[in-house]
Amino acid sequence: MAEPLKTLKATHAKTDVQKDAFILRQLVTRDFKRKYRRSALGVVWSVLNPLLMMIVMAIVFSTIFAQGRNGSVSPEMYPLYLIVGNVTFAVMSDSTSQALMSIIDNSSLLKKVKVHRYVFPVQKVLFSLVNFGFSLVAVALVMLWFRVMPTWHLIWLPVGLVLLMLFCMGLGLMLSALTVFFRDIMHLWSVVITAWTYFTPIFWTDDYIHAMPSVVQVLMYGNPMYNYLNFMRQIFLWQTNPEPITIAMCAGWAIVMIAIGYAVFHKFEHKFILYI
Repeated sequence: MAEPLKTLKATHAKTDVQKDAFILRQLVTRDFKRKYRRSALGVVWSVLNPLLMMIVMAIVFSTIFAQGRNGSVSPEMYPLYLIVGNVTFAVMSDSTSQALMSIIDNSSLLKKVKVHRYVFPVQKVLFSLVNFGFSLVAVALVMLWFRVMPTWHLIWLPVGLVLLMLFCMGLGLMLSALTVFFRDIMHLWSVVITAWTYFTPIFWTDDYIHAMPSVVQVLMYGNPMYNYLNFMRQIFLWQTNPEPITIAMCAGWAIVMIAIGYAVFHKFEHKFILYI
């Protein structure tokens, strides 16, 4: 009796995974079509947007931040420094900003169809990964323009992306659950993202951290996005293996955030239907 019961449970689990995977594909496809609907350039904007942002930021900040205090980033490499940091930070910013409204936006579907609720915030993170894939074309164009040849160190890219995705999923799960009960979060999060942008060395170099008070330095180096940006710049810009401390920090933040996000989401998800 135990064996058939175990087999039946395994079959149901497999069916649920397949169902969730199908829903995720459909939702990502829906968001992709919706984003570029009636757009003349369509998906090309995913390449143009980071390029245009890089050009604007390079013009504005190159004379101020390009060389840093110790000249760690040459003026020629500063645009690549900018675009790698910008597209990496955009993954977190875009995915979490979309994920926090994912349960509320899909309230009608949740009331009609039995589906695992975590699918909706996770889908927003996966969609941001698709956009990141197109943004890599812009990064490749900048590398080509400045004659920076890619090296074998890019094999670390999937590792960095998996860790970043786990971090974003955990954050997205937590935000989406809390937003159901506290709608003010959707307004506060935009302020947090703005502050986080300036707190992270996207357009300024980390040479400036050394001149900060010790307490602030600890906060800067502990900043999750500082570590994820550092990971990406090490493999794209500096063309080295990510430092062990960088890998450890990225993995640590990914594990902590996915654990917290899952715990918060799992605790409150059964009450969603009463508030959406």
